[in-house]
Amino acid sequence: MNATEVVEQFHKLPLVEQREVFELLRDEFEDELSPEQVAELDRRAEDALKNPGRGTPWEQLRDETLRKYQR
Repeated sequence: MNATEVVEQFHKLPLVEQREVFELLRDEFEDELSPEQVAELDRRAEDALKNPGRGTPWEQLRDETLRKYQR
């Protein structure tokens, strides 16, 4: 399974399970993050759970970024 497929499957999970996956992944990288970065990720995760329709879909962000930097 590639990264895009993983993200697609992730979005199919109930929000509670999405949060669990996020926390597991965050914990994998926590040693590399500052306490401020961890707090910001936690804040953003909470915001995403409270406002699931807000934000930019990964596919759109990826496509825009690729267009911007692949010249």
